[in-house]
Amino acid sequence: MSMIQEFKEFASKGNVVDLAVGIIIGGAFGKIVSSLVGDVLMPPLGLIIGGVDFRDLSATLKVAALGAPAVQLRYGAFIQSVFDFLIIAFAVFLLIKGINALKRKKETAPAAPPKPSPEAVLLAEIRDLLRK
Repeated sequence: MSMIQEFKEFASKGNVVDLAVGIIIGGAFGKIVSSLVGDVLMPPLGLIIGGVDFRDLSATLKVAALGAPAVQLRYGAFIQSVFDFLIIAFAVFLLIKGINALKRKKETAPAAPPKPSPEAVLLAEIRDLLRK
């Protein structure tokens, strides 16, 4: 079996195609969530917490000298990334919670009672006739 033939079989399997679609949709969804956090959630949160931005916090390990840049430990960028992650995770949690609530509403819709079988209808008619 040639390498090209093996690759065709591999690429045409359903799992690989599903995975590719999931990655593409995940990338697009990531942009939506990033926009939600950056453009919708962060401005009000910035007002609430006083516009705190941790990105500028750092510790200088070596001062800049002779044209070489300073060596800095930028722990503020890490703190800001963790903070952004927590906000994104909470936003995704709320989104999934909403989707699950919609699914539950569809599932809990009352089902129509099943129709009685022809034998049950016939027995009910016989019962009604006997009562008369």
